[in-house]
Amino acid sequence: MTEAAPFFAELSDGPGDGRAWWADTADGTRIRLGLWRPEGANGTVFLFPGRTEYIEKYGRAARDLASRGLATFAIDWRGQGLADRLVDDEMAGHVMHFTDYQHDVRAMVAAAEELDLPKPWHLLAHSMGGCIGLRAAMEGLSVASCVFSGPMWGIQMSDALRPVAWSLSWSSKRLGIGHRYAPGTAGGSYVLSEPFETNKLTRDRAMYDYMIDHLNAQPELGLGGPSLHWLHEALMETRALARKPSPNLPCLTIMGSDEEIVDVTRIRQRMAAWPNGRLEVIEGGRHEVMMDDPETRAAVFDMMGSFFEQHSQSDGKTTGAPGVA
Repeated sequence: MTEAAPFFAELSDGPGDGRAWWADTADGTRIRLGLWRPEGANGTVFLFPGRTEYIEKYGRAARDLASRGLATFAIDWRGQGLADRLVDDEMAGHVMHFTDYQHDVRAMVAAAEELDLPKPWHLLAHSMGGCIGLRAAMEGLSVASCVFSGPMWGIQMSDALRPVAWSLSWSSKRLGIGHRYAPGTAGGSYVLSEPFETNKLTRDRAMYDYMIDHLNAQPELGLGGPSLHWLHEALMETRALARKPSPNLPCLTIMGSDEEIVDVTRIRQRMAAWPNGRLEVIEGGRHEVMMDDPETRAAVFDMMGSFFEQHSQSDGKTTGAPGVA
């Protein structure tokens, strides 16, 4: 991991020391890694973004974490941000197998070791990153604690639509149309097409404009809807994870009361069965509680900062939870 990668510091609005590198995974995919490392940092947060997201979107989050003495190490997952796109239509969110994201995680950990990032390490994972992060933690990711924000441990959809989603996404592989967009999605970036008044991400206009400004300035960071193949892989992965016990780590999960993107029932089930786990619901919050209004963001980052500090004093290990359905 020696080659510098593009990094849009002004867009990120993060701490002034931000930089990025390219990294190659074991299966030959090039990803991008970004780091904000404040002087005297007493720990590092591995930030796992959600689907469609990219490093610079978390500049303000890195600023909040830096004020609490933490470095932030973020990633562009394969298929999004400036990482390698995996199909000819670069706006289609796509992955061959959901477990391929673990190659990205391992490359990120290797880079963290090479950079000698300050320990203890902690995990902060949002949405799709929460799905990737849960598997990584189950497989022994070396962190002292984990925080999840609106984790994609299931995808929210009506009972009537769920069997259709399974059937259509499964059959798309056999019919050779897995690269096509999932129903109801298209090739445009969500924040550039959805009015603020009806968006499912944030109730804060300034934060929504922050996201819009990024993609207007750097369209190559954008991503459209998921492919049918991605949808099938996501359904398979979330079902598989739901049947596994929680990792032996202290866990804080935060979600908005008005969550409309991920499966709230799956979140409640897992957290109810996670020893040393805690679920916090932000009243009126939507999918992105780290990108809410200033008062809510301050409360969320105070909560996370206190949690990370608390679990920097021990090895973070607890007894594993039973699996949840």
